[in-house]
Amino acid sequence: MFIDQNSIIINNVPVGQYLTQVDYEYNKLWANDSGRNLAGKQTGTLIGIFPKLILYFRKLTTAELHTLAPILDSARQTVTYYDDNKGQNVTMTTYTGDWKATSKSKNGKADGFQCSFISVEKRS
Repeated sequence: MFIDQNSIIINNVPVGQYLTQVDYEYNKLWANDSGRNLAGKQTGTLIGIFPKLILYFRKLTTAELHTLAPILDSARQTVTYYDDNKGQNVTMTTYTGDWKATSKSKNGKADGFQCSFISVEKRS
């Protein structure tokens, strides 16, 4: 869980100082043989559980955004976080969802935004 400023590290950059919230999702991916039969019973093959972290960033200065943008723009990231389900730090390779920064003022700060970091491999 989001414990302190250093509990989430992406590409060797501690990002806790930029966050207001973190959602931890453990999404199940099912094979194409999955579904419900005529009796309504769920059947199928579970491929695995793929962790997903949704990071909610606070308002950022231009300099802070310039620090984070290369991470958010990269094809893959290395994310280390504390997994409360395992009681230890976990490192995973991720890809990100789309992100956007909105600025409504002249103070040089972008409004807060969110970005998802999704594991490319199933949880071990």
